Amino acid sequence: MNYYLGKNKQTMYPSSCFEASKFFIGILALFLSANCKSIDPLPFNPVVKPEFAGIYEKNTYLKDAKLVAKGKINGLESLDLDEDGNIYGGDAEGNIIKINSLGEIFYIANTGGRPLGVQFDKQQNLIVADAYKGLLSISKKGEIQILVDEFHGEKLKFTDDLDISSDGKIYFSDASIYEQKDYLYDLLEARPHGRVFVYDPKTKNTSLLLDGLYFANGIALSENEDFLLINETYRYRITKLWLKGKNSGKSEILIENLPGFPDNITRNEKGEFWVSLFTVRNDRMDKMHPSVWTKLLISKLPKFLWPKPEPFGFVLKLDESGNPIKTLMDPEGKNLKEITSAIEKKGKLYIGSLYMDRIGVYDLRERQ
Repeated sequence: MNYYLGKNKQTMYPSSCFEASKFFIGILALFLSANCKSIDPLPFNPVVKPEFAGIYEKNTYLKDAKLVAKGKINGLESLDLDEDGNIYGGDAEGNIIKINSLGEIFYIANTGGRPLGVQFDKQQNLIVADAYKGLLSISKKGEIQILVDEFHGEKLKFTDDLDISSDGKIYFSDASIYEQKDYLYDLLEARPHGRVFVYDPKTKNTSLLLDGLYFANGIALSENEDFLLINETYRYRITKLWLKGKNSGKSEILIENLPGFPDNITRNEKGEFWVSLFTVRNDRMDKMHPSVWTKLLISKLPKFLWPKPEPFGFVLKLDESGNPIKTLMDPEGKNLKEITSAIEKKGKLYIGSLYMDRIGVYDLRERQ
């Protein structure tokens, strides 16, 4: 057998092993050059995450949630209920789905994109934030109307969530310059690409309310509609945008250093907010964030090698001032995980997920 003498003149390697290593290095270099998604990351130094103590102490409440349509659906990211209590949402194939009280599934329409946020307006049209198609309105008959798909001639890249005011105006988020299938590149880049808009159906005008947001995800109006809350997923925080009063147009941080990645946010009848945390904070990712070089390298790797989200079901309730007042968890993620929405209706919390094959229904009255 032939050998290769290393530079230190002490270690010898089989030449066949050396040739094999060169071959695999070449293959890796070829893969990295082919997978050349261009990103421009910034360093980010996350604050040390909060411990699972106090209000964040682990519990298993979500293990008691009833599971609806288990194994029959594919990722209803956001939910709303109609006047008859039927559940609506959009799945990974673009289908708008209705689920009745018997668990029966009806297909209403297909957007041809990826429906995310959903909410009924006063006319019982289902308003949909579709990641690829923009802001849509779907009638009871399943007819689809595009409300907004561009701003100043530029196509919206990632329409994400919405909330509707009492006067019919639709507030919605455009999360990133990256499309929904590439949202993890936004995480690595750590740049403020997110925006929030308002669409007025009376004038059909769309206005930019706030930009410079770090992945603008879920949004929710306050009870008096004097401010709007916006989840900045990749900064682990929620921003408040004032809509009325002396501070109108100004923004501030409502709560920061959350223990997980905030996705959607909804308001209940008491003016409190339910925040869905997609998963808990990833220690590996927090440690990588300060290094631009490390994030550039990760962006070139196949996604199965990226840090994985921990299977952990997590919903957090805040008061109007941003104080955490309740948590619901499934720490092992066996019943519910990757939670992206939670909406309270008549004492029950309806829980959606971007990837799971089920809806969770948790009876809040069992634990006041």
